[in-house]
Amino acid sequence: MCGIAGIFNYGSAPTDDRAVACRIRDAMTHRGPDAAGLYQSPDRRVVLAHRRLSIVDLSDSGRQPMANEDETIWVALNGEIYNHQTLRAALGSKGHRFKSRSDTEAVVHAYEDSGVGCVARLDGMFAFALWDEGRRELLIARDRLGKKPVYYSFASGRLIFASEIKGLLQHPDVVRDIDPTALDAFLTFSNTPAPLTLFKNVYKLPAAHLLRCGSDGTVRIERYWSPLDGPNWPSANGAESVERVRELIGRAVEKRLMSDVPVGAFLSGGVDSSTNVALMSRLSSQPLRTFSVGFEGFGDQENFHDLPYARKVARAFGCDHEETTITADDCQRAVSELVFQQDEPIGDPACLPMHFVARTAKQRGISVVLVGEGSDEVFGGYPEMTRLIDRHANTWQRLRRLPRTVRQALYQGACVTGIDDGRADVLRRLANGEPYYWGLDVVFSDVEKRRLYRAGSRIGLTPYAASVVAGYYRELFQHRPQADFLQQMSYVELSNRLPELLLMRVDKFCMAHALEARAPFLDHELVSYALSLPQRAKIFRAETKRVLKQAVADVLPSEIVHRQKQGFRVPLPAWLAGPLSKWAEARLFSKKARELDFLDFRYIERLWNLHRTGQADQSFDLWCLINLFSWYECWFA
Repeated sequence: MCGIAGIFNYGSAPTDDRAVACRIRDAMTHRGPDAAGLYQSPDRRVVLAHRRLSIVDLSDSGRQPMANEDETIWVALNGEIYNHQTLRAALGSKGHRFKSRSDTEAVVHAYEDSGVGCVARLDGMFAFALWDEGRRELLIARDRLGKKPVYYSFASGRLIFASEIKGLLQHPDVVRDIDPTALDAFLTFSNTPAPLTLFKNVYKLPAAHLLRCGSDGTVRIERYWSPLDGPNWPSANGAESVERVRELIGRAVEKRLMSDVPVGAFLSGGVDSSTNVALMSRLSSQPLRTFSVGFEGFGDQENFHDLPYARKVARAFGCDHEETTITADDCQRAVSELVFQQDEPIGDPACLPMHFVARTAKQRGISVVLVGEGSDEVFGGYPEMTRLIDRHANTWQRLRRLPRTVRQALYQGACVTGIDDGRADVLRRLANGEPYYWGLDVVFSDVEKRRLYRAGSRIGLTPYAASVVAGYYRELFQHRPQADFLQQMSYVELSNRLPELLLMRVDKFCMAHALEARAPFLDHELVSYALSLPQRAKIFRAETKRVLKQAVADVLPSEIVHRQKQGFRVPLPAWLAGPLSKWAEARLFSKKARELDFLDFRYIERLWNLHRTGQADQSFDLWCLINLFSWYECWFA
């Protein structure tokens, strides 16, 4: 796991860009504190830079950027290639010579063998940049599920890229400015969907895509994989699907133990992280190091963040277990660091525990952890999904059959009668022919944003968010027209919230502490298979993740398999109304925050008063705004 950066000067006179490339690279030293590398092409058109976190092949032979035998192909890789040994054997039989045990070298020779098609041969999590001297082409790729981010910008005839935006901002031609369309999208989704970022003219490569830039500056962005690919989806579930899930998750965990440094696990005591721990323990001769996080005053009494369950799992599998307890004051002090490490706002409050538990793991000498992200998205693990399925089946489908004029009249009537904003926005979507489901972490609906935005302001409501969601459904129904509603929800989550919020928080806060996080439930074979299973295989009555629970029932204690999901909870409602109340109010209504004058602070004050007085839980909306304002102060002070 590392940080990559580089500059491709395709459109101006050759210059020596090594110094600025080093500044970009070293702004990300936290991603790779073990070594630094640099390559500049003989014609000074290309610079590749690398910060190394040594995980596989700790010797100097694993240093990057790395080249092929005649040094006509160079690569800088962030991530891990789990099938590199299989690739090495196949490539070695064709005459390719390896100089290291590093998985990075497999990428170089796979490219020699297959060109850009090499990306489809890689099983792992990665973002890499590869320079082909013969073709005069730069290739940048991001892994299938988006575990590793990569950002880029164009300026003065140059393509500049890096693993983090803070790196790009070291280049004098990358100007800090806010993208109004992306900002509107953030206030919808609590993240910024790819390819936009909140920084104008700074982009992120979408998951499962590659970017090719030629010497004439021509850029092609192509998708190389989709979970919708493959044979027809099965129509039935049963013992066969349970066995297949059991096989795939076992393989996914085993391959992610590839490491020359200590491996641990984050443990919440839920099905996902407990499955990781159970299967890892079977494959380890030493007690597994596990890490959990809780909150002062919210521990055993309220079972906040699952600490009692995590202890039971740790005891059951003989783990060397450690807990970190954080306070409201810890939260307050951490916010400025969080917004710096995030690069752009991530509205998920679970960034807080992720930051603290990652720091603890690294302090205890762990360099790799397994995490449970992705299971809920592909196996239908959120209780809200069950409720939404009922609403979709019982109400939405009936309303959709009404004539458009009637649907529009229903929405207009809702605007006049003043029903709550949530239901009003459902009717707005119905009237406009938009999909019912937009994602799990929608902050402000379009109806709410009409109150949030000041009339006549420079930034206002755009159709971008709706077009993003429509694009996901268009892709889905083009390939899988019979997808049921849970499959629809899962695909929407896999397309945006998973890569640009959940996995972004994992990457940013683990790598801030030079810690590599691996997600077995996001093994691409497992994702494709789980997505293909019909709704009844995953949600049956009120039971979520049914097929997964059946698959792991023989490796986990029964009380863990059947416990109610809690998730990565944070006591924000109590904190914002209590010990963090004065701090939150100062953040929400600061002079710096009011520079974002497109917002109607009277509406924000209304939300604040509703929460402060206990009339409604507005903590998620308020946290997203606090995150936005803190980000703005950090990057635009």
